[in-house]
Formats: sequence, C-alpha cells, structure tokens
Amino acid sequence: MPDKYDLIVVGGGPGGLEAAARTAALGRRVLIIEKEGWGGTCTHRGCIPTKALLTCSKYYTDLKKFKRLGITVASAAFDFAAMKKHQQQIVKVAALGAQKMIEEARVELKAGTGEILNPEEVKLTDASGNVHIFFTGSIVIAWGSQPQILPGINLSERILTSDGILNLSILPRSIVIVGGSFIGIEFATLFAELGVKVTLIELLERILPLEDEEAADFLRQELTRAGIAVHNSTQLTGLKETADGVVIQAQKKTEQLEWNADYVLLCTGRKPQLREVELRNCGITYDRLGIKVNKNMLTNVPGIYAVGDVTGGMMLAHRATQQGKVAAANICRSDAPPYNERYIPSVVYSHPQIAHVGLNYQQARDEGLPCEIVKSNYSANIIARAELTGQGFVKAVFCGEKIIGATAAGDQAAELIVPLTLAVSGEMTKKQLQAWVIPHPTLSEILAPLF
Repeated sequence: MPDKYDLIVVGGGPGGLEAAARTAALGRRVLIIEKEGWGGTCTHRGCIPTKALLTCSKYYTDLKKFKRLGITVASAAFDFAAMKKHQQQIVKVAALGAQKMIEEARVELKAGTGEILNPEEVKLTDASGNVHIFFTGSIVIAWGSQPQILPGINLSERILTSDGILNLSILPRSIVIVGGSFIGIEFATLFAELGVKVTLIELLERILPLEDEEAADFLRQELTRAGIAVHNSTQLTGLKETADGVVIQAQKKTEQLEWNADYVLLCTGRKPQLREVELRNCGITYDRLGIKVNKNMLTNVPGIYAVGDVTGGMMLAHRATQQGKVAAANICRSDAPPYNERYIPSVVYSHPQIAHVGLNYQQARDEGLPCEIVKSNYSANIIARAELTGQGFVKAVFCGEKIIGATAAGDQAAELIVPLTLAVSGEMTKKQLQAWVIPHPTLSEILAPLF
C-alpha cells in the first residue's frame, strides 16, 4: 500500500519535528503534516520573534554602559521598522532551518490540515481543498497551544494577545500588560527598553508566582528600575476601546484603578489546542489541561501518542523536544531517554533573566524534604564586575548531599542554568560537584561557591 506509514505526525512544532526526525533516523517511514508554518508556535509566534526583538532592545539599553567603559557614543537612536525586519528575517531563517532539518531526516512533509480519523487513518486536506487518506502504524499528536482569553473579553486592533502584538508595525506610546508571568514580563521588558510607558498588572500577590520568591522580588525591583509600573494583587475589571486607545479598569484590594493606553496586551496564559471532536471519536482521554499521556507519551489509545503543549504542563519548546525523543524511542521500541518534568529548565528572558530547574526551597519544604540553600552573588564575581553585568545571584537547593534544584537571577541566567540542569538531572552530590573545574575568569565561576 503506497500511502502506508510507520508514523504520521500532526503538527510541525518542536515536539512533532523531533518525533518525526528521530523515528525516521531509526529507519521508519514517516509523514509529518503542518497547516501553518514549520517550527510551530515557538518559531512564528513565541520564542524566536520575541527573542529577536529583545536582542535589539537590550543592545540599545546597554549603550548606557559605554561611558563607564570609556566609550563615547555621540548619539543613539533606534529604528523600530528595522527591528521588525530583523524579527521577520530570524523567523524566516528558523522556519527554513526546521524544514531543512526534517527534509534531511528523510521525513515526508505535507502542508495542510491533518485530521485523525482513527488510530490507523489520517485525513489530509490541503490548501486547495483536496483530500487524501493516509494509513499508519502510529500517530503523534502535536497540535500545540493558543492564547487563553479571559471570559467576556473580545480581541480587537488594540486589545491583543502575544500572537497579535508581534504583528504591530508601529511602536505604541503606552501599553498595559495583563499578566505577570514570563510572557507578560518579556514584553514589558521589550517595550520599556524602547521607551514605551508600560503598566503591568498581576492578579496574584507577586509576579512569577511559580518561581523562587527571592528571584521574583529581585526581578520586580529591576522592572521598576526600568520604569515599569508593576501592580500585584490587581484584578482586571473592565476594558473599553476608544477612538485612539483603550481605557483599562482594575481593582487593587479596595482601590479602584484606571489607565488610558494605546494598547492592552493580554498575557493570561496559553491553553492546549484541543480538537475535541477528533479526541472523542478516537476515545482519547483529555481534560481542559491537555491530553493525558503516560511516561512514554502514549495516550490511553494504543498507537496514538501526544507531545508538547497539547499535553499541558510547562509549555516550553525544549520540553516538547524531549517528549518527541521519548515518543520516537517508544514507537521504535528502542531505549528511551529518561523523562522527568522536574528536570525541565525554565527561563524568563527579561533583562535581567530568571532561570530555574528542579525544586526551589519552598517547593522542597512543601514536600516535606529537609533541605538547605547555598547562594552565590554576582557582586563577588570579577567578570560580572568587569563587564558591568549588574546585580544577581545563583542559589542551589540541597537535600542532604544531593542537589535537587537551582535558580539563577541576573544577566546570562539562561546560560548559567544549563550546567545546573545537568547537575540536578544527574542527581549529583556535593562531592561530585566539587570535582568540577571552572575556567577563570568567567561568569560561570559564580557557581563554584555553591559546592
């Protein structure tokens, strides 16, 4: 049968791409279907475009440090249109790179909408409306996620989600951002560094409620220093669009607040993209938090797997990629890499950054684990001082002799968390870590006092 595959993947984001490439590398015939763009949300509406823009704003802001370093810049300005062009070019490069990678893995690519009919059949409807039926031994669902909209709110040209805000071609003068998790904070950082008046409101008592409390407090101070007005314990109560902006109403404990802004950005989370008709027809177990999978990424239906944002949990590209590896190994009945949600690192790409892996101190205490904190500050690191890196710290959580978690707060925290992720996922002991020789002088030396 010419249209029979060992695996069909529906969704071309990081998880789907990895599952397809790994399965093909193990000698299986694989088809992957994508309806919008290779690379998924991460490439087109998430990680890549936001980091491209944040790079621009950081370079512009860092010019203020030059005088201290003996460098004089007569004048400095930015071109937002050029920044947007950089964003678009990087997205294009990332998407082409994803497509090339999957083609080189000898995976068959088809553009269109893939519909799962049953565990052995997938229907493809292409852009012209042509329909094809493909047969398969296994299926991987990689549908991704979408922004979560608060009840009663209608999107418009001035009330946007993180998807829509990336399409702006003109820099706003003012913006109110609803939601103090990582997406809201990253956009707040970007706009504030470009001179936009930014107000950030968060329903809970502090921003980044799942992060280490000291790290979240540190970042709030840095955001405030950057000119961002941060309002915790604040609930959005009304939005009204006017001819030239938006009126935003909120309640902060007993205080009634109101702002006028050019735009409102809703960063109130993302939710799995669930095609409920297909899920029900196939008998796949799911709830509003996502499709249920076991440690092998297998759903309750034999032969159907799910990876990435559609499974709920931390909606991160690298988590999806790891899940894709696990699914591929189990489809091919080869040795699967270990998978543990606690070993998935998370990064907030603000300036400065926040990153963590494993358990923080409060989480360990909540689980009844006897633990201790060891902390090292940027101020004691000579490279941090020489490069005017600013304030920050790294802390490790130990349960007995074993490291069970770590947090980095400061410039380049995303890079510092990488070796700490290896340490935590390897369940390394202080004695093992003390054998680690770190080159001098580097920012990474800030890790040495932890062990």
